[in-house]
Amino acid sequence: MNSQLRRTLWGINLGIALAHVGNYIWFPLLVSTLGTAYSGFWAGFVMFLTYVGRLASTFSYEGLAQRLGVRGSVIAGVALEALALWGMGFVDGVPLYSVLAFLIGFGSGMSFPGLKNILSAFPEADRPKAFSAFQMSCQLGAIGGALAGGLFLHVDLKVLFTTVFALFAVYCLAAVFVIPADTTPTAEDTRRAPLFSLAVLKGIRLGGGGRYFVLSSVFWLLSISFLVGIPLHMQEYAQGLPISMPFWITGITLLLLQFPVLRLLNKHLQPGQVMAVGFAAMTAAYLLFGAGRSALWVIVGCFVVVFGDILFTPSFDLWVAKQMPRENLSRAMGSMHFFRSFGNMVGTLAAGALYDLANTTGIPGLNWYVVAAIAVGCALFSLAGARREAAPAPGEPARELAEQAA
Repeated sequence: MNSQLRRTLWGINLGIALAHVGNYIWFPLLVSTLGTAYSGFWAGFVMFLTYVGRLASTFSYEGLAQRLGVRGSVIAGVALEALALWGMGFVDGVPLYSVLAFLIGFGSGMSFPGLKNILSAFPEADRPKAFSAFQMSCQLGAIGGALAGGLFLHVDLKVLFTTVFALFAVYCLAAVFVIPADTTPTAEDTRRAPLFSLAVLKGIRLGGGGRYFVLSSVFWLLSISFLVGIPLHMQEYAQGLPISMPFWITGITLLLLQFPVLRLLNKHLQPGQVMAVGFAAMTAAYLLFGAGRSALWVIVGCFVVVFGDILFTPSFDLWVAKQMPRENLSRAMGSMHFFRSFGNMVGTLAAGALYDLANTTGIPGLNWYVVAAIAVGCALFSLAGARREAAPAPGEPARELAEQAA
């Protein structure tokens, strides 16, 4: 990796780590504040709108990226997110919080796929390290934010969100100074895609590469089921453990094992097979949570479930970067973010509903058994997809995807 790429990667990783620090500071504290001031429903509704904003941004990402450039879209997205977060500290009432939450999500929906787009343009030999480092930076920032969040308990929201704004301002400056400028968009480029387009849904068909995009949506549904479900589970079955402990276990495990495990499996398996292993790990963990229902099994399950993030996320990024033609990467990255946001939206609502269903039916662990069954189906689907891709002659999958994304 040359010095320019290394500098770009360092800047991107610094920025995304700061963003995760900020998000893991404000998100739980604002939920608690809104829950106390209004109700749990309205607290959840405001957070839900951040995902709505992220989902909505996918319909404009390609057009904005063509007009602003990939670098410009990242800077604009981060700036919008930063300003909306700052405003959170100075407003009152659910309507205003909801508008700002939507803008936060929209800004994130512009910057995050833009960063993935930049990493996808790295030379193929450098992409595994780049995507793994990106994932590790996200996790490191999340750990730092969870730790720093304790310092802001009972702090005025103006101080809280001003601090978060400062973190995102540094993130924005990192994007300005380390991401190389794009080629200036031509008039033809600006006419090619409208500012709002449903091409993100129409351009990738389920018969080809779209199956992996749908699979990624289900993965994020499963992943957020853990984030939402495990605190509820611990209140019922593992009251002696700190609520934040699972996130420390998963974060530290990811930091230690991300590079060696992914490197080992990538040498011997196709991306679809690596994804299948990740889903198998999630299946095992959810069965442990459902059947064990004790502090010990929570700890063991947390060590296992993290392999889903370790293996699926960078493998999916690598698959998209390898299969999608360079000229379609903007659309592909917007599609990735659409399916991720959709999975998070559905998963957030489903996790609580499944937990209530387990209590209502009197079947302990039912919520975990349901998501475990979904994870098994995803693992089998990934293996079947890997076999299909191994069958055609070299170059055929890329041509098929290029035709479908055109």
